[in-house]
Amino acid sequence: MTAQKTAQNRRSRICGVAVVACVFGFAVLGWAAKDFVMPEPLPAASYPAHDVHDDEAVAVALDPYDTPEKARIFNVDYEQIGFLPVYVVITNNSNQPISLESARAELVTAGRVKIPPATVDDIFRRLAHPAPNPAAPRFPWPSKKGGVNKQAREEVIDSRFAARAVEPHATHSGFMFFDISGLSDPLANAHFYWTGVQNANGKELMYFDVELQKGLGTPQK
Repeated sequence: MTAQKTAQNRRSRICGVAVVACVFGFAVLGWAAKDFVMPEPLPAASYPAHDVHDDEAVAVALDPYDTPEKARIFNVDYEQIGFLPVYVVITNNSNQPISLESARAELVTAGRVKIPPATVDDIFRRLAHPAPNPAAPRFPWPSKKGGVNKQAREEVIDSRFAARAVEPHATHSGFMFFDISGLSDPLANAHFYWTGVQNANGKELMYFDVELQKGLGTPQK
């Protein structure tokens, strides 16, 4: 084999490795970078998994993004890093605002594992340092300062549920991310509890209890 052919073969192998690295590198971020667009919420009572308090005129709904079709709205592959995005919707049909400042959310599995929503920093840490997964190849994460791609950071911040209050006759929504790594079928018979929601007088409303099983695999709204 001539030196020229040897050099060509070497370059071909290097190019092939580079292509594979690029494919793996975008496995979490996604092929086509796009701006995240929050789904337009419907009234909470219209979702399959919801809890309505008729006396207080407030409803809460959850829509788990548990299918690849629904998860396409994201650039980040949250399943790959062990998080489940859950779209949370709250509708206030009363004539007074309600406060979420003291509200506490929790997902409880059928096995009584209690999972609070992940913080932004929780997700950033996992993105920067993915936990080893024996069942999946280790993909290099395309990162910048802080170990997390700028677009991924913006998506996490823009998508999260951030409402601190809900005006009269209004609906607010956003995503809560739950760390389900290491859990088998965590949403089967799981419940979402939301306590600490207060009315305009500072009185705490009855806690919300949403059965997530009702929302599994539902089409994207």
